[in-house]
Amino acid sequence: MTRCRLCGSTALESVVDLGATPPCESFLAAEQLDAPEPTYPLHLRVCTDCWLAQLPPLITPEETFSEYAYFSSYSSSWVEHARVFVEDAAARLALGSDSFVVEVASNDGYLLRHVVERGVRCLGVEPSVNVGAAAREAGVPTLTAFLSPETGAAVRAEHGPADLVVANNVYAHIPDVIGFTKGLRALVADDGWVSIEVQHLLTLIEENQYDTIYHEHFQYYTVASAIRALASGGLALVDVELLPTHGGSLRLWARPEEAAGEPSRRVADVLAREKAAGLQELSGYTEFSARVAKVRRDLLRFLVDAAERGETVVGYGAPGKGNTLLNHCGIRPDLLPYTVDRNPYKHGRYTPGTRIPILPPDRIAADRPDYVLVLPWNLRAELAEQLAYVHEWGGRLVFPIPELSIVEVER
Repeated sequence: MTRCRLCGSTALESVVDLGATPPCESFLAAEQLDAPEPTYPLHLRVCTDCWLAQLPPLITPEETFSEYAYFSSYSSSWVEHARVFVEDAAARLALGSDSFVVEVASNDGYLLRHVVERGVRCLGVEPSVNVGAAAREAGVPTLTAFLSPETGAAVRAEHGPADLVVANNVYAHIPDVIGFTKGLRALVADDGWVSIEVQHLLTLIEENQYDTIYHEHFQYYTVASAIRALASGGLALVDVELLPTHGGSLRLWARPEEAAGEPSRRVADVLAREKAAGLQELSGYTEFSARVAKVRRDLLRFLVDAAERGETVVGYGAPGKGNTLLNHCGIRPDLLPYTVDRNPYKHGRYTPGTRIPILPPDRIAADRPDYVLVLPWNLRAELAEQLAYVHEWGGRLVFPIPELSIVEVER
């Protein structure tokens, strides 16, 4: 990487280098286990001119998202999060039967199904063929496409301008930040709203959430860098909410510049927090790499010690973030013989790079392991409830982030 993708600066400084890993959602079929597996550098840098943290665009979105392994509806807490958002947005923006809502990267319709239920006209724009098909089967109108200024203009010409454009957990997933933002502007009405949810770089660094660094995420935002990114496409930030999702996320409320007005007090408050944390100077980034190394050492020490004691550890979940953690730590089936996942798409496949088998969740009850390593730690409350049954044989849960935590489960 030689230039910042947002401002064009060459002033890029290293934040953390995680070596080289395969794409995090490239799960392997059994017949692929003897084939070569490409890996790509995973090195996060920050631009000291606009403070956008970013990875080099080594993998195109087309390679990752045309066929995708992640289906949002398998997380019940995420579906509920979407339902509450739709309810609140409908009240906030007075959405009704004459309104139009577009969601970009709408996945399997996990959010827009709540819009459909309210009788509000909507459209999903989803690049992944397989998950888009699942959305249509669920009754959510979905266009299979990547968002660009041209796509946004075409949707607007056919369906009219959107009163609300939703872009949840996608603003980090596109290397062409400026083109994507212009696409959002093309979709939204001149007096409409754009709502973006994206992981907050502040909590990523404060809470050691380095496993959310993977090739699908091309950049990591603060409010300060998001303001600049939105402006590149003619949008202005007017409000922000701090959310607990994904370990700490931003919900950015933006409008076309001509309709925006003054930003809320909450925007100023979060900007002040980021500045106090040193995220607009290099000092805020310098210790992150050392704290990442400690997470790795602690997890490996636990797994090796458990193995030497003859205790069994298995995994729960096969999320993208888990594959960053497994590859960075060098964890193989000798230390983690398998992991399980609720998504049938992943059953019978293997984690990229580390080649750990992925099995159905009922395998845990059958094997009664001593420990369950929870890889989607961001769903801690939901999964602690789902895994309460491991208490029956005295099993315990292990959470690796923000620091190693071994917990007893209560029924």
